[in-house]
Amino acid sequence: QVQLVESGGGLVQPGGSLRLSCSTPYNIEIMGWYRQRPYYQRERVATFTKSGATDYVDSVKGRFTISRDNTENSIFLQMNNLKPEDTAVYYCNGIGRNTNKIAWGQGIQVTVSS
Repeated sequence: QVQLVESGGGLVQPGGSLRLSCSTPYNIEIMGWYRQRPYYQRERVATFTKSGATDYVDSVKGRFTISRDNTENSIFLQMNNLKPEDTAVYYCNGIGRNTNKIAWGQGIQVTVSS
């Protein structure tokens, strides 16, 4: 059962922008974004810490921005100046507030290519 739903992926040219969204109707605190590039393990991209601060993998700093809308239990990932190496399936990740179980979205494809 998919508990988190991502949207906003697609095909974009290098230097372009995309905005990913993730939301859930369940009692899950959405914590951030991960991605899995071809032939690589899944990696953390951008997350919120317990204190609400943001943390980014070095390769996206200055280009990606994570944000959240607490009223709608959603998070977003604004991706600017996209590069071919950003091509991946992007997943949002969360944790059940009552269960402490990890939840994942189904993943959404982002392709950066000319």
